[in-house]
Amino acid sequence: MEFNLADVFETTASAVPDRIALTYEDLNLTYAELDAEANRAGQLFARAGISKDDHVAVFLKNCVEHVTSILGLIKIRAVPINVNYRYTPTELEYIFVNSDSVAVVVELPEHQQVLASLLDGCPLIRTVFVVGDTTDELKRAAEQRSVAVISFADAHDLPSTAEFPERSGDDLYLLYTGGTTGYPKGVMWRHDDFFRKPLSGGNPYGDEPRKDLAEVAAGAKEFPGLSFLIAAPLMHGAALYSLFTFFTLGARVVLRRDFDPKTVVEAVENDKVQVILIVGDGMGLPLVDEMERRKDDADLSSLFSITSGGAIWSTSVRDRMLAVKPDLLLRDNFGASETGNDGAFNVDEDGNLRMPPSPNMILVDERLEPVPPGSDDVGYIARIGNVPLGYYKDEGKTARTFPTRADGTRLSILGDMGRVEADGTIVFLGRGSQCINTGGEKVFAEEVESALHAHPSVSDALVVPVPHERMGQAVAAVIAIYPDAGELTLEAVQEHCRKSLAGYKIPRSIVVVDEVKRTPAGKADYRWAAAQAAQ
Repeated sequence: MEFNLADVFETTASAVPDRIALTYEDLNLTYAELDAEANRAGQLFARAGISKDDHVAVFLKNCVEHVTSILGLIKIRAVPINVNYRYTPTELEYIFVNSDSVAVVVELPEHQQVLASLLDGCPLIRTVFVVGDTTDELKRAAEQRSVAVISFADAHDLPSTAEFPERSGDDLYLLYTGGTTGYPKGVMWRHDDFFRKPLSGGNPYGDEPRKDLAEVAAGAKEFPGLSFLIAAPLMHGAALYSLFTFFTLGARVVLRRDFDPKTVVEAVENDKVQVILIVGDGMGLPLVDEMERRKDDADLSSLFSITSGGAIWSTSVRDRMLAVKPDLLLRDNFGASETGNDGAFNVDEDGNLRMPPSPNMILVDERLEPVPPGSDDVGYIARIGNVPLGYYKDEGKTARTFPTRADGTRLSILGDMGRVEADGTIVFLGRGSQCINTGGEKVFAEEVESALHAHPSVSDALVVPVPHERMGQAVAAVIAIYPDAGELTLEAVQEHCRKSLAGYKIPRSIVVVDEVKRTPAGKADYRWAAAQAAQ
């Protein structure tokens, strides 16, 4: 059968209605209660004229309404659009217009203010749903454009059950990328492909995907009532994938308004969190700092795993976490908005990220031909099977990222580079778009960043190329240091890096900043870093 995400969630809610589904701050909702709230949200949207295939921008921080908006929209076969609330007004307008959003869900007054200023440039928006109080500025802007403003609280008066239209595995889920190297792109997933790839077929800890909804229900009943804390904001792909995965399993999802290492550690104590999801070193570094600070007084006994996805998670950060709690299971997931969950990396003694052989992952050259196992050739990591339909309204980038081979096989090629060993193991080198060519030698930014994060004075770092008259490009590092670390010199950085990196990979210049800029999900902002290094 083909799966629809709303059908899957409703199946889980019916299977384990009394199990806690969502913990947000001090509020706990069972699966039955969360399903009821999502039903109310779906009716609110439908009564406002939102229908099948309509796109609705979810311009919210983490909150209960963020979850019920997503669930309510897919229940009525509409398409939720994830919005990075840190974007500039220009970037936000791009998202609203590019996604063809006909409505926006918004909460914070500062977000309402920006939305009010953008309404004239977003002609398709006809409705705004406001969580909390509506600002006067938004009221005036909406009135001038004849845009309806509806209080999200009106959903509370609607029935807890509803009859929704029959759904399909072909329903669309549109997930916008982080846009850290350019404008975001909308990845078009069929619901069935979304279930089978990002959600691992509803069985991420088993061998076989679920065959039907009856197996989904049985799996949820059998799955232990584990608590998963998603540290990333829900507008990030890794967080959305995790949210749906844990809901499919019938697990308890713990959310916080913002990522704050202090509240994450507190949640482990108070909510008996067993698994934490982070996004690479951007979250891992401040989290391990807090774990070290609280290691003698915080009760971390319930925590048995930390999982990362969506960004590089360096060996040094993992080693520090294990020093605090040696029995932790650390899992480094490989994936992207365009591929979903590709499996977990293994880390060898040299710190290399290695992906075990998989039928859904191959290494290809520029002609899309397989790279022979055991060769020293560097190629592109390609994913096959349950590939997205493409990028929304961008045929050119779709053709480049999701090419079709001569045999009809569709690939997803994002620019991740690697080598393939004789047994089929793929060794991950880094993202090609972040590859620095210095005198003909290729340097992957992630490898240098991992080395920098092992320096005791470095709280965060990004690596970018800068122009060099003789070498073409040179390696530059943008570094933030701990407050009590003292001065950090280029010579000290170079001496540290020589312990693990070849000479041509060592930074030739550094820029020390107060804070390394990252997205709310902890992903690198390389455009910002390049501007800093250029100065």
